[in-house]
Amino acid sequence: MSRLGKLPIAFDSKVKADFKDDVLKIKGNNGEMTFKVPADVSLTVTKESIKVDADLETANGRSMVGTVASIIKSMIHGVTEGFTTVLELVGVGYRAQISGQKLTLLLGYSHPVEYNLPKVVKGEVEATTKIILKSCDKQVLGQTAAEIRKYRPPEPYKGKGILFEGEQVKRKAGKAAKAS
Repeated sequence: MSRLGKLPIAFDSKVKADFKDDVLKIKGNNGEMTFKVPADVSLTVTKESIKVDADLETANGRSMVGTVASIIKSMIHGVTEGFTTVLELVGVGYRAQISGQKLTLLLGYSHPVEYNLPKVVKGEVEATTKIILKSCDKQVLGQTAAEIRKYRPPEPYKGKGILFEGEQVKRKAGKAAKAS
Protein backbone atom coordinates (compact mmCIF):
# COMPACT_ATOMS: atom_id res chain seq x y z
CA MET A 1 0.00 0.00 0.00
CA SER A 2 1.20 3.49 -0.82
CA ARG A 3 2.81 5.39 2.04
CA LEU A 4 1.46 8.68 0.71
CA GLY A 5 -1.96 7.12 0.19
CA LYS A 6 -2.19 6.28 3.91
CA LEU A 7 -1.83 9.91 4.98
CA PRO A 8 -5.00 11.99 5.42
CA ILE A 9 -5.48 14.74 2.82
CA ALA A 10 -5.99 18.04 4.62
CA PHE A 11 -7.79 21.08 3.20
CA ASP A 12 -8.86 24.48 4.50
CA SER A 13 -12.31 25.76 5.40
CA LYS A 14 -12.85 27.30 1.93
CA VAL A 15 -13.19 23.80 0.45
CA LYS A 16 -16.37 21.75 0.85
CA ALA A 17 -16.18 17.98 0.36
CA ASP A 18 -19.15 15.62 0.07
CA PHE A 19 -19.04 11.84 -0.45
CA LYS A 20 -22.24 9.98 -1.39
CA ASP A 21 -22.87 6.85 -3.48
CA ASP A 22 -19.18 6.37 -4.39
CA VAL A 23 -18.98 9.92 -5.83
CA LEU A 24 -16.76 12.58 -4.24
CA LYS A 25 -17.74 16.22 -4.86
CA ILE A 26 -15.31 18.99 -3.99
CA LYS A 27 -16.30 22.68 -4.19
CA GLY A 28 -14.01 25.66 -3.92
CA ASN A 29 -13.75 29.26 -5.08
CA ASN A 30 -12.41 28.16 -8.54
CA GLY A 31 -15.16 25.64 -9.28
CA GLU A 32 -16.60 22.24 -8.49
CA MET A 33 -15.23 18.80 -9.38
CA THR A 34 -16.57 15.27 -9.06
CA PHE A 35 -14.78 11.91 -8.98
CA LYS A 36 -16.23 8.39 -9.03
CA VAL A 37 -14.25 6.36 -6.50
CA PRO A 38 -13.35 2.78 -7.54
CA ALA A 39 -15.17 -0.09 -5.79
CA ASP A 40 -12.13 -1.35 -3.85
CA VAL A 41 -11.42 2.07 -2.31
CA SER A 42 -13.42 3.82 0.42
CA LEU A 43 -13.18 7.36 1.76
CA THR A 44 -13.71 8.90 5.18
CA VAL A 45 -14.58 12.60 4.86
CA THR A 46 -14.44 15.07 7.75
CA LYS A 47 -14.66 18.86 7.74
CA GLU A 48 -10.92 19.35 7.28
CA SER A 49 -9.54 16.11 5.81
CA ILE A 50 -10.17 13.07 3.62
CA LYS A 51 -8.77 9.64 4.50
CA VAL A 52 -8.37 7.04 1.73
CA ASP A 53 -8.79 3.38 2.73
CA ALA A 54 -8.65 0.30 0.53
CA ASP A 55 -9.48 -3.37 0.47
CA LEU A 56 -5.97 -4.74 0.97
CA GLU A 57 -7.06 -8.27 0.00
CA THR A 58 -7.35 -7.32 -3.68
CA ALA A 59 -4.51 -6.23 -5.95
CA ASN A 60 -6.69 -3.47 -7.42
CA GLY A 61 -7.41 -2.08 -3.94
CA ARG A 62 -3.73 -1.98 -3.01
CA SER A 63 -2.72 -0.36 -6.28
CA MET A 64 -5.46 2.28 -6.36
CA VAL A 65 -4.85 3.85 -2.92
CA GLY A 66 -2.00 6.11 -4.04
CA THR A 67 -3.69 6.95 -7.34
CA VAL A 68 -6.97 7.98 -5.69
CA ALA A 69 -5.12 10.02 -3.06
CA SER A 70 -3.16 11.84 -5.80
CA ILE A 71 -6.32 12.57 -7.79
CA ILE A 72 -8.03 13.99 -4.69
CA LYS A 73 -5.00 16.19 -3.92
CA SER A 74 -5.10 17.53 -7.49
CA MET A 75 -8.82 18.21 -7.18
CA ILE A 76 -8.32 20.19 -3.97
CA HIS A 77 -5.42 22.14 -5.49
CA GLY A 78 -7.53 22.82 -8.60
CA VAL A 79 -10.57 24.24 -6.79
CA THR A 80 -8.43 26.41 -4.50
CA GLU A 81 -5.51 27.66 -6.62
CA GLY A 82 -6.12 26.24 -10.10
CA PHE A 83 -3.70 25.04 -12.78
CA THR A 84 -2.05 27.06 -15.56
CA THR A 85 -0.41 26.01 -18.82
CA VAL A 86 1.33 28.44 -21.18
CA LEU A 87 1.81 27.74 -24.89
CA GLU A 88 4.11 29.82 -27.11
CA LEU A 89 3.74 30.21 -30.87
CA VAL A 90 7.13 30.23 -32.61
CA GLY A 91 7.19 31.03 -36.31
CA VAL A 92 6.86 33.92 -38.73
CA GLY A 93 3.26 35.09 -38.87
CA TYR A 94 2.03 32.71 -36.15
CA ARG A 95 -0.65 34.49 -34.11
CA ALA A 96 -3.50 33.69 -31.77
CA GLN A 97 -6.60 35.53 -30.66
CA ILE A 98 -9.46 34.57 -28.40
CA SER A 99 -13.07 35.63 -28.19
CA GLY A 100 -15.18 33.96 -25.52
CA GLN A 101 -14.39 30.25 -25.64
CA LYS A 102 -13.20 30.27 -29.28
CA LEU A 103 -9.45 30.31 -29.94
CA THR A 104 -8.40 31.34 -33.45
CA LEU A 105 -4.89 30.40 -34.56
CA LEU A 106 -2.96 31.59 -37.62
CA LEU A 107 -0.29 28.92 -38.11
CA GLY A 108 0.92 29.33 -41.68
CA TYR A 109 -1.96 27.40 -43.23
CA SER A 110 -4.16 28.91 -45.96
CA HIS A 111 -6.98 29.23 -43.43
CA PRO A 112 -7.24 30.13 -39.72
CA VAL A 113 -7.62 27.22 -37.31
CA GLU A 114 -10.48 27.58 -34.83
CA TYR A 115 -10.58 25.63 -31.57
CA ASN A 116 -13.45 25.71 -29.06
CA LEU A 117 -12.14 25.57 -25.49
CA PRO A 118 -13.96 23.33 -22.98
CA LYS A 119 -16.21 25.12 -20.47
CA VAL A 120 -13.85 24.51 -17.54
CA VAL A 121 -10.85 26.03 -19.37
CA LYS A 122 -10.34 29.79 -19.50
CA GLY A 123 -8.01 31.18 -22.12
CA GLU A 124 -6.04 34.41 -22.54
CA VAL A 125 -3.74 35.58 -25.31
CA GLU A 126 -0.77 37.73 -24.40
CA ALA A 127 1.23 39.56 -27.11
CA THR A 128 -0.48 37.47 -29.87
CA THR A 129 2.09 34.66 -29.49
CA LYS A 130 1.50 33.45 -25.93
CA ILE A 131 -1.61 31.44 -24.99
CA ILE A 132 -2.38 31.14 -21.27
CA LEU A 133 -4.81 28.36 -20.33
CA LYS A 134 -6.27 28.13 -16.80
CA SER A 135 -8.54 25.49 -15.28
CA CYS A 136 -9.44 23.72 -12.05
CA ASP A 137 -9.26 20.32 -13.80
CA LYS A 138 -5.67 19.22 -14.43
CA GLN A 139 -6.59 16.41 -16.84
CA VAL A 140 -8.83 18.55 -19.06
CA LEU A 141 -6.23 21.33 -19.12
CA GLY A 142 -3.47 18.96 -20.24
CA GLN A 143 -5.70 17.39 -22.90
CA THR A 144 -6.69 20.84 -24.23
CA ALA A 145 -3.05 21.94 -24.44
CA ALA A 146 -2.13 18.72 -26.27
CA GLU A 147 -4.98 19.16 -28.78
CA ILE A 148 -3.96 22.77 -29.51
CA ARG A 149 -0.30 21.75 -29.85
CA LYS A 150 -1.27 19.00 -32.33
CA TYR A 151 -2.17 21.65 -34.96
CA ARG A 152 1.52 22.60 -35.35
CA PRO A 153 3.91 20.45 -33.28
CA PRO A 154 7.48 21.72 -32.91
CA GLU A 155 9.76 20.65 -35.74
CA PRO A 156 13.49 20.07 -35.23
CA TYR A 157 14.93 21.86 -38.31
CA LYS A 158 13.74 25.44 -37.87
CA GLY A 159 12.30 25.16 -34.34
CA LYS A 160 8.87 26.41 -35.42
CA GLY A 161 5.57 25.28 -33.92
CA ILE A 162 3.53 25.44 -30.73
CA LEU A 163 5.74 24.92 -27.68
CA PHE A 164 5.13 24.73 -23.96
CA GLU A 165 6.65 27.66 -22.07
CA GLY A 166 10.35 27.05 -21.47
CA GLU A 167 10.51 24.02 -23.77
CA GLN A 168 13.73 23.63 -25.73
CA VAL A 169 13.51 22.03 -29.16
CA LYS A 170 16.55 19.90 -29.95
CA ARG A 171 17.61 21.19 -33.34
CA LYS A 172 18.94 19.03 -36.16
CA ALA A 173 21.41 20.06 -38.83
CA GLY A 174 20.00 20.60 -42.31
CA LYS A 175 21.38 19.08 -45.48
CA ALA A 176 25.13 19.15 -45.71
CA ALA A 177 26.70 20.48 -48.91
CA LYS A 178 28.59 17.88 -50.94
CA ALA A 179 32.30 18.38 -51.15
CA SER A 180 33.67 17.85 -54.68
